[in-house]
Amino acid sequence: METADFIDTLDREGRLLATAAAEAGTGAKVPTCPDWEVRDLLRHTGMVHRWACAFVAEARTSYQPGGELPGLDGEDLLNWYEEGHRRLVDTLAAAPADVRCWQVLPAPSPLACWARRQAHETTVLRVDAEAARGGTGAEIAPEFAVDGIDELLRGFHARRKSAVRTEKPRVLRVRATDRDDAVWTVRLSAEPPVTERGDAGAADCEIGGPAVQLYLSLWNRLPFPRIDGDTAPADLWREKSGIVWS
Repeated sequence: METADFIDTLDREGRLLATAAAEAGTGAKVPTCPDWEVRDLLRHTGMVHRWACAFVAEARTSYQPGGELPGLDGEDLLNWYEEGHRRLVDTLAAAPADVRCWQVLPAPSPLACWARRQAHETTVLRVDAEAARGGTGAEIAPEFAVDGIDELLRGFHARRKSAVRTEKPRVLRVRATDRDDAVWTVRLSAEPPVTERGDAGAADCEIGGPAVQLYLSLWNRLPFPRIDGDTAPADLWREKSGIVWS
């Protein structure tokens, strides 16, 4: 996917999130994030959008922490969220391709990093807002889901921060059954996971299923579609893979 595609996705997903949040109400529980109500989801997402936007808009070349969460609620909170989302989309769309700034994950460029990361961030949180509202959610394109699996496995969990570790080495295979070549081999140990694209030798456990279901299950929003072999690596993922804001 191209950077422009990610920006378009971010635009659409952020608007879908706002619609679902408004329909659910800010006091609605978020089943996919049991500690949250919709107001928490909007405050968090609005803060993350502003945090990401500032790196690109201000060409910040070093890490800066996120801002404080607002005390807003109701329509004021929803307007605040929509303003930050719009500002992020417009900033990314207008930024020069060679903009220099700090980036949260490896990517061909900082702009590519932020467009991709915020598209996936907002998509997963949109799913949370729709879970709070109930009813049918908007579709996710399978090719976008495959990219999100790749970002999660080879981006987030390649970092030192990853808690997916085990003293007894294990190999986990992740396979999107409805897409060609959407297979990953994840080597688990006492160090951060090491993931390579492809079917690289024997695995202790394989998690498989359609790309979109697999994407959301690896983000702990759905049960795993299918588990073959030793379930311990899948259980470890479920227990330790959550991404915590810090």
